[in-house]
Amino acid sequence: MSSGSSRAPSSPTPHPLPGAAVATHCPYCALQCGTRLEPGATPAEPLRVEPDADFPVNQGGLCQKGWTAPAVLRAPDRLRTPLVRDDAGRLAPAGWDTALDTVAGRLAEIRAAHGPDSVAVFGGGGLTNEKAYLLGKFARVALGTRMIDYNGRFCMSSAAAAGLAAFGLDRGLPFPVTDLAEADTILIAGANPAETMPPLMRHLNKAGALVVIDPRRTATAERATLHLAPAPGTDLALALGLLHIAVTEGLHDEEYVRTRTSGFRAAWRRAAGWWPERVELVTGVPAAAQREAVRLLSEARRGYVLTGRGAEQHSKGTDTVAAFVNVALALGLPGRPGSGYGCLTGQGNGQGGREHGQKADQLPGYRPLTDPAARAHVAGVWGVDPESLPGPGLSAAELLNALGTPDGPRALLVFGSNPVVSAPDAERVQRRLAELDLLVVADFVPSETATLADVVLPVTQWAEEEGTLTNLEGRVLRRHRALTPPAGVRDDLAVLRALAVRLGEPPDRFPAEPRDVFDELRRASAGGTADYSGISYGRLDAGEALHWPCPAVPDGDAPHPGTPRLFLDRFAHPDGRARFQEVDHREPADARDDRFPLWATTGRQLAHYQSGAQTRRVPELVRAAPEATVEIHPDTAARAGLAEGELARVRSARGAVLARVRLVATLRTDTVFLPFHFPGHGRANLLTGTALDPRSRMPEFKVSAVSVAPVGAEEPAGPDSAEPMREPAVRGVGG
Repeated sequence: MSSGSSRAPSSPTPHPLPGAAVATHCPYCALQCGTRLEPGATPAEPLRVEPDADFPVNQGGLCQKGWTAPAVLRAPDRLRTPLVRDDAGRLAPAGWDTALDTVAGRLAEIRAAHGPDSVAVFGGGGLTNEKAYLLGKFARVALGTRMIDYNGRFCMSSAAAAGLAAFGLDRGLPFPVTDLAEADTILIAGANPAETMPPLMRHLNKAGALVVIDPRRTATAERATLHLAPAPGTDLALALGLLHIAVTEGLHDEEYVRTRTSGFRAAWRRAAGWWPERVELVTGVPAAAQREAVRLLSEARRGYVLTGRGAEQHSKGTDTVAAFVNVALALGLPGRPGSGYGCLTGQGNGQGGREHGQKADQLPGYRPLTDPAARAHVAGVWGVDPESLPGPGLSAAELLNALGTPDGPRALLVFGSNPVVSAPDAERVQRRLAELDLLVVADFVPSETATLADVVLPVTQWAEEEGTLTNLEGRVLRRHRALTPPAGVRDDLAVLRALAVRLGEPPDRFPAEPRDVFDELRRASAGGTADYSGISYGRLDAGEALHWPCPAVPDGDAPHPGTPRLFLDRFAHPDGRARFQEVDHREPADARDDRFPLWATTGRQLAHYQSGAQTRRVPELVRAAPEATVEIHPDTAARAGLAEGELARVRSARGAVLARVRLVATLRTDTVFLPFHFPGHGRANLLTGTALDPRSRMPEFKVSAVSVAPVGAEEPAGPDSAEPMREPAVRGVGG
């Protein structure tokens, strides 16, 4: 059966397209640093990367991951043909028609037997705008399922919920990155950009003062004017204390609060009980340091409050971010030229990926799925009945936990994600995947999730495809193709179209060319919060810097210039005001006790990215960070009988991790830190739980009660030497 899709010519190995260097963007974080891809010197190195000195975000800088990004394309275990699990339980090579027919046939059987919600889709924050858009359309139209969400739920969802509530709109930075270089004071809560986004430090280092809130003395905290180190899980109490100081010491902007906001009285009622000395008892942050932080921000002519995953990844993450937004509002920062609040979005397309329909409750243009007008508009673009569109489904963690249960999905399609490593309570997720009747993974390497699949579909990588991404400042960027993909590899858009056609959709309903998909996305987003209708490939390729919203204009009018700075005149709520949120501190879901006396927090390292599926295949990065580690204070390690370089077992109520000890004298004695990039017994998310934020449905990654102990003789020799935790159940794909 023909897929009916067009695709770029391919070759046995990737090789550069003829012509000059290709301007594009780094495949990793949400900075989307500008790069130029040039032909390499040897066939073994088909591409080399040079930073774009003219791109304002990175200004000629790249981190270690960016410099080595082309090496990912040469991964020895690159997938080059579809794999289908045979009757003996082995993944065996298969042709594309066989693989696609198998997937479509099994999906049709499962839907017919158990209904459309028996099939689920899991997307990713690294997918291009075109892929994220078409994936959401595929789930809701071709499959008719409510069950779609994506791994961005684990990253930016709490800040998104808080931003929508406060401002009526969620855009990571409502101002260009370059504005930060002119700041007098920047407060960063729960982010470590010196390791996770090094080129951003080119701007942050120019600020007059940098205040960093983090339980660890990170590389960013080392550069700070002031470092506040609260106990894990107490950021919300600290933010309430900062608001208390701003108000009681007369440092807040009463005129701004009166004319540009609402809800201050209710928010203040909560903060009034959080005087600095009480906050010190709860957080461990000295009252004097709290006062100094507020003084630095209040005296700044140009001040910013920025939050990251450390504030968000809690069962109270939305309230925590809201509390920091309240501080920014009290000081009159958002919507003031040269000042503001922003979220440091993490994933490469973490902004665009949460705007165009792969979220459980969303339609393109950041439209609510429950809004009748939004449903009618998008259905009109798609050529379907609005009543046929399913309603909201389960959030990411809830969706993964429902897999294979009596009332949950029986089939899952995964695009651009590796939940076996990245999802909370990873052992439970692996068990749930093993219970599925059908698991399909589209990836470029055999990730830990792909190795469990019934069908694996090999797809293109960043330098082999066209598309757009939206960086953390809301700027829409063009990804350009520099390489022909290997033979046997297809683009995700072509895969989705081929499956949709096999499931009975008309071919013209699912375009496979990125430009055609983007043009449809523009129409679907028109009039929405994230309006891309005035943005085109032509304008982007001409070099225009376009930030959404960028609506289309009548023919003959000058094109809309985009909106690099939001809220200067009014906020996005109907009354034009920002809204304080009434929030209060509460304890984490876990509690420390004699069995689990320490807090574990997780995060990223300089050398690796997300689940590590890409960076763990780059030799230079593996040499820099070869295995899972646990950072621990020397005194805490001594009490546990551990020394530098020894193997430790870190255990929570959910599971145990094996990690190499790193002694860090600046760490809190009640806290250990584990990076989450590693597989097998080194997975930090074997420790984390599934307690969810009630508003954003964010899991509590940042605080787990744990114990640490030396590894006994019966334990495996190292975190990456162990076999997978359990073999996946053998599931035939033919019936």
